[in-house]
Amino acid sequence: MPAADIGAALLIEAATGIGPEELYPPAQYSGWWLLLALGIILVLILVVVLIVALTRPPKQAPAPAAPVPHGTPVEQLEHLRADYLHRIDLVEQAHAAGTLDARGVNAELSAITRRFVNEYTGVATPVMSLEELEHQDVHPALLEALNRYYYPSIFGDSPPTDPGPGIAAAREVVTAWH
Repeated sequence: MPAADIGAALLIEAATGIGPEELYPPAQYSGWWLLLALGIILVLILVVVLIVALTRPPKQAPAPAAPVPHGTPVEQLEHLRADYLHRIDLVEQAHAAGTLDARGVNAELSAITRRFVNEYTGVATPVMSLEELEHQDVHPALLEALNRYYYPSIFGDSPPTDPGPGIAAAREVVTAWH
């Protein structure tokens, strides 16, 4: 067969078409692939929810409300004074027993008197410096006790002073308020 005949035969076949006369549809995927994709998405969502749930801080229970003091304001003040005088007595007993040295006694008395003033007035005296306390409207007995007994004994270079006058000054602070 000559080459021209082969070329003509190919043109005739191309014109008439080889195979079916219609188009093939795209290949169909199995329904399992869709279910697999949905499963993967659900697993990813579950992982994100677990990470968020496990890394959140636990919910804090609401703090119990402060107990409402009973009695008249004068009775409340007397109860507050009695409580803090008892604390001062405990510090004095600890010093007498030898469990607290003079510096520790003065540090405890400073904290006790500051907490008393804080509870009595609402001024945040436990976290204030001496300079800040001098600018506040606090009773002079507290400032005198801090300046004369507690600060020199706690922060001074010299050995701590005898805690006896500091204990008396703490009692004065607690009893001197209105």
